[in-house]
Amino acid sequence: MKKITLIAFVLFIGLVKSQAQVKVSPGLRGGLNVSTLTNIDDNRSKTDFYIGGLVNIKFNKYFSLQPELTYSRQGDEGREYFGNGYNYRYVNYELNYLTVGAVAKFNIGGKGFHILGGPSLDFKIDDNYINSSPENFDLAIVGGVGYTLPNGLTFEARIKQGLIDIYGYDGINNDDNYYYNDVILNQVFQIGISYTFKVK
Repeated sequence: MKKITLIAFVLFIGLVKSQAQVKVSPGLRGGLNVSTLTNIDDNRSKTDFYIGGLVNIKFNKYFSLQPELTYSRQGDEGREYFGNGYNYRYVNYELNYLTVGAVAKFNIGGKGFHILGGPSLDFKIDDNYINSSPENFDLAIVGGVGYTLPNGLTFEARIKQGLIDIYGYDGINNDDNYYYNDVILNQVFQIGISYTFKVK
């Protein structure tokens, strides 16, 4: 009985110490979006920005979990035809989201360089589409690399891949009598910085 009590006590002390090592730091993030939509002919990437907040939960020097709330301006540049139908110009098609996500960050060797990955649930705030109505939400997967300085400043590059067909095109075009089922997904390359505040 004494041995069981001793083992339980040692495990309890170890648990308390491990919990005491957890550090929670709020922060801000922002940067550049280079976004596009897949499977659309003759479209181009659109450049815009993202900005938001984060909470970095550092369990040890190797691993942390980072919930994030971000305003992300996405979309693409598409052709708009006018006149006789042969003239066109490129216009910005906007898909603006409020994204709720969390990334797991793995620090290589416990140092500043890290890899990251995690899910993102995106709620559409607005868009400027006239002839179509994109879905009101998207589910995405995020992956990337980064480097954190000792002062809490982090530089990151990420790829965000949408998983939901934002138009839901799947059917038959009665005018031309052909089937179409191209999946149109959000795709975003992000490069930016973040800063976590030290909390005593």
